[in-house]
Formats: sequence, C-alpha cells, structure tokens
Amino acid sequence: MKPEELKPEELEVTVDGLMDGLRADLERLAAIPSIAFPGFPPEPVHEAHDLLVGLLRDVGVERVDRIDLPDTAPVIFGEIPPPSPDAPTVLLYSHYDVQPPGDEALWQSPPFEPTPIEGGLRARGIADDKSNVIAHLGMLRAFQGRPPVGIKIVFEGQEEYGSPFDDYPPTDAARFACDAMVIADLGNLRPGTPTLTTGLRGACEVVVEARTLEEPRHSGEFGGAAPDALLALLKALATLHDVHGDVAVEGLRREDWTGTTYTEDEFRSLAGVRDGVPLIGSGSLGERLWSGPAITVIGLDAPSVEGAASAVVPSARAKLNLRFHPQQDPKEAQRRLVEHLRSLKPFGVPLTVTPGDTGPGYEAVTGGPAYRAALAALKEAWGKDAAYVATGGSIPLVNGLAKAAPGAEVLLFGAQDSMCNLHAPNERVLFSELRNTVVAMCAFVREYAAGFEAGGRS
Repeated sequence: MKPEELKPEELEVTVDGLMDGLRADLERLAAIPSIAFPGFPPEPVHEAHDLLVGLLRDVGVERVDRIDLPDTAPVIFGEIPPPSPDAPTVLLYSHYDVQPPGDEALWQSPPFEPTPIEGGLRARGIADDKSNVIAHLGMLRAFQGRPPVGIKIVFEGQEEYGSPFDDYPPTDAARFACDAMVIADLGNLRPGTPTLTTGLRGACEVVVEARTLEEPRHSGEFGGAAPDALLALLKALATLHDVHGDVAVEGLRREDWTGTTYTEDEFRSLAGVRDGVPLIGSGSLGERLWSGPAITVIGLDAPSVEGAASAVVPSARAKLNLRFHPQQDPKEAQRRLVEHLRSLKPFGVPLTVTPGDTGPGYEAVTGGPAYRAALAALKEAWGKDAAYVATGGSIPLVNGLAKAAPGAEVLLFGAQDSMCNLHAPNERVLFSELRNTVVAMCAFVREYAAGFEAGGRS
C-alpha cells in the first residue's frame, strides 16, 4: 500500500510506530533555549533553525529556503510539489521560538531540560509551539515525504516577540499561494477534546491621562478642593463597565457564542481565580471571552502604596488593552473607546486620550472542502466530533497569511491544550495530544486530497 493511501487503521499503526522518534526530536528541540527576545543570545535560535532544516531534509523536503527579514530571526520555508496537477496545496505553519522562562524558581524542573511527567513532557516551549512543529514533521514522516497534496512549510523564528513576518506574506503572495492552510499555534479546549478554533479577537491599546496640579500638594491643607488626578482617572475608568462587569462602551460588538466553551470550574482553575471571588460579566463564558469585548487596565502610573506621601496626586495615567469581536474593524473599536473616554470630564477634569497599536481579529470561513476534511480528520484521530471555540488572544500572522492567499481556507488546530501552561511556569505537552494531532494532520491531507479528486473544491 502506498503511503498516500493509508486507511485509518494503517494510519494509526504508522503514527504509533513514529512516536518514539518524534518524542526524541521534540526533546532535542525543546532543550534549545530559542528565545528571540532582545537581550537573549541569538545562537540558540539559529541552532533550532538548523536542527529543523536538517529534519525537513531528512524526511525528503528537497526545497528548504531561509527567509531573512529585517530585525527578525530566520523563517524556514519548505516546499513539496503537488503529486499531480489537480492536487491541492496545503500550507503548514508553526514557530520554533519560545517565550522566556520567567522566574525559574517557579519551575518544578529546569525549563530547558525536557522532563518526563505523567503522560507527557515538561519544558518551556514544548507545547507552544514546538509540539506543533513536530506534529507537522510527523505527518510528513507518515507519508514518507510524499503526501497526497502539495505542501508549503512555514516555521517562523520570532513569533513570540513579534516580527515583520506578520505583514510580510502579502508582499510575496506567490510564495504563500495555497488552497488551505493549517495554522498550528494552538490546540484543544481540554485534553481529549478535538477542537477547531474559528475566531480570534482583535486587540488595541489606549493610554488615558489626567493632569490637575503642577506638583503634589499637602492633602490636609488642599484635599477636598484641589482636584486629585488619580481620583479623576479612577472615576473615568469605572465607567468602562456596568454593575455586572460587562463592558459599557457603546458600539463595541457583542454576540451570542454558539460553540463550545469551558465549564466555570475549568475556567476558574485555568485563570487562578481565588476561592470566594466571583467571575465578572454576564452571559456565557464564550460570549465574555470570545464574541464580546473585554477591557483590561494593564498599567497604571500613580504613587505606590509603599512610601506614599500625604499629598493630592497631580497626575495619573493608565494603559488599557481592548479585545474586541473577531469581525469588528480594529480602528472602529479603538475609536469607540477613545470617544467614550474623551467624552468624560470626571469632576470637570479633562482627560488626555492617546490611541496606541491595533491588531485585527480573524473569523474563519467554515463549510468548505478543507473544513469538512478537518472535521472528519479530527473525529478519526480522537474518536469524537470536534468542538468549536475562539480565542481571546491575537495571532497577527493569520491575517498576513490570509491576505497573501485570500482564497485559501484557514484551519486552526494543533497539539496544545488550554491546560498546558503556555507562557507560564511548568509548560507541558501530553503525548496523547501530540499523537492524535499527527493522526489528524495525516487524515486531513488524505481526506482533503480525496475531496479534490472527487470534485470537492466547490
């Protein structure tokens, strides 16, 4: 039997036979501290790059290019031509750089020493996103480098810090042209629940400032009449939410969420909500987290409690992060927040409101042949129907790749899960999720190719 003809039972046997090698390669990759942030040495990033280039060539990817853009780590681009003129092409994305480990005292084992845990491995970046890099390689190995579709491989080296690659793909559209793309930089809602992510909230930032006095003044002599800048700012910030904790800024889009979501107990555990503290907002968790807005005060310039003087505060400012509906225009969402703040004069004090960066959300088109193939593949791998979720985080490169290939279907799934501690201490990946992701990717390209042969493009 040819590799491209692998049926479900043969496919599972094949992938199971690859798992020891995939685990070994994941450990090798996760042991490299490939942190592309300023202040960290660049050599480990290039070491991870070179390791992956070698692994791609070993599996039969003859064309492996290096894309060097200004002020970023190298992007790996590989290509396998379609096996026939009427076969589709699938672009596979993941990234090989990782977050810094943070406070290493909070780790149960050194962050760059992959350590066995029950059912998996612990290390920084082992889930986000090196597990997905290895899942792509596992699919190619299962087909012995000859999958039934054309393949374009994009392994980015500076996704976590941000790079020009987010905007680059549309400037080189021919390179990224494809019929479907699998963006593997996320994963399942929970272990054992196959999950397709269909939406990403957008994001923007706004700084708001109150200035009232030339300098601090004694609170006993002047307090009660002299305008306190911090009180004015806090009064303004309090208008951003209603009594339930829902965002009260007019014009920010909010809709019912009809997909799957967390249970409240799951979410409380994931968020680390203290016992006795309620969640904020109303409606379903999916609506609060994914199809509605959220405003967070992410920074506050004000006198600290430690060493505070008995004085009226002359100035204070806050930095706000707004997350908004995947389909809302980012400039409109930001404008709504800016207009709301500028309309306020708490205690008669004018506010200075400064718009910051914006990033669009994304909502995938569903129902096409690649989407149908992905649903079948996820069910084959996990033995149950896929859940539908969105994510409150932004992945700017999705929009960049989607603009480069505007006709391509975009699929977001992978080997992570919401409980893997990505960006946190003790990040881990489960072998069951990695194994099933490899099976799902193999089944996806098989089903997608078959659908094309049967006229499934429409």
